[in-house]
Amino acid sequence: MHVGVDILGLPNAIHVTTADVTDREGAIEMLKKYAPKLSSILKVLCDGGYTGEKFADAVKKFINAVVEVVKRSELHTFAVIPKRWIVERTFAWLDNFRRLWKNCERKIHNTHQMVTFAFISVLLKRY
Repeated sequence: MHVGVDILGLPNAIHVTTADVTDREGAIEMLKKYAPKLSSILKVLCDGGYTGEKFADAVKKFINAVVEVVKRSELHTFAVIPKRWIVERTFAWLDNFRRLWKNCERKIHNTHQMVTFAFISVLLKRY
């Protein structure tokens, strides 16, 4: 599952793929799908799994944004990495929903719907 979130952790793009799709490929598919909606984005923050010129070129091509890779400085120590906690918090919200703790759905679109319902629930509880 690939989720593009804003600085509040709320989703701008949700894309569910099968397990054989890499993170970079899935993120590029998500950018293709949601390019008109994401056109006002200037910078994409991502973790070390999204390094590489191919990914950066795809982001530039589809939404005309710059990629900033946020990497850990030390491996075996805990440190809050600036901005990265936003996405981690979003996934923690999704883990609170029983049907999403493990993907048991048979169809990809069912998983997408469950994630959408989970975000609707988060929004309703918050506002």
